[in-house]
Amino acid sequence: MSRNFLVVDPAERPDVVRGLASLARARILRLLHRRPGVNVNDIAEALNLPQSTVSSNLQILESAGLIRTETQKGRKGNQKLCFSAFDEVLVMFRDDVGGVDANAIEVAMPIGLYTSCEVSAPCGLCSPQGIIALLDVPGTFLDPDRMNAGLMWFTRGFVEYQFPNNARLVGRAVTALEFSLELSSEVPGTATDWPSDITVAVNGRELGVWTSPGDFGDQRGLYTPDWWKLKGSQYGMLKSWRVTPDGAFVDGVRISSLTPKDLDISAHHSIRLRIEVKPDARHPGGVNIFGRGFGNYDQDIVLRLTTEA
Repeated sequence: MSRNFLVVDPAERPDVVRGLASLARARILRLLHRRPGVNVNDIAEALNLPQSTVSSNLQILESAGLIRTETQKGRKGNQKLCFSAFDEVLVMFRDDVGGVDANAIEVAMPIGLYTSCEVSAPCGLCSPQGIIALLDVPGTFLDPDRMNAGLMWFTRGFVEYQFPNNARLVGRAVTALEFSLELSSEVPGTATDWPSDITVAVNGRELGVWTSPGDFGDQRGLYTPDWWKLKGSQYGMLKSWRVTPDGAFVDGVRISSLTPKDLDISAHHSIRLRIEVKPDARHPGGVNIFGRGFGNYDQDIVLRLTTEA
């Protein structure tokens, strides 16, 4: 499915920045992302806001080009239906925009599209619309509906993904790679102090371990759906694993000496990512993996390859 992106320089489009700089307008955009084609009354009722407030904020959003409207006939005359114009908005300064994609190749993988798994209960999968199959049954992780997952959790075990090696397809050598994803520990209920050692491996080589500090439920995740119980895991931390000629890093902290050459990327048509909680981990505190529709970052697992010019 194609997605619409908007990349703006705040110095050139202050109207867009103003459109985003409001909690009410952010809630409206989030609602339109989930329920395209609703009118002013529907928005006001869903968000528990006065109709006048919704109308004025919709005007600002439409003026900035962040939403579009269509007029359709209703039972009591014409009604204006509202739609989000973009799936994602990226605010970047012009110098950054010019240098983003020159030697970069990016692939996003939904969290449910793993190619192999072995997990132990408690475990489960959810889409933004509801629970997938049965909770605490590892066999659920083979359910075809897993492709719609926006949240998964398990106590021990792993999930492994195969990303296409698009650098090989275009004949370019990889000088660095980075994985970005939202994670937390997993405990029945939630617990801020619940460490868990999460191991990440690429092409069968372990990059290193990151210890998640806890399972966060103090407030609802920005994108976590309203139906998901508040006592459940709400959001995680956005973590970045990066492999460069200088070694492997988590959020800029060096964790091992592995380099892209050690991963033998050019020899394979795919790049395998494994996320694991080992049974012999010092802190075997489970893992939550957040994707689109859950947590604080509405994103899939993102692989970014940096290539030679």
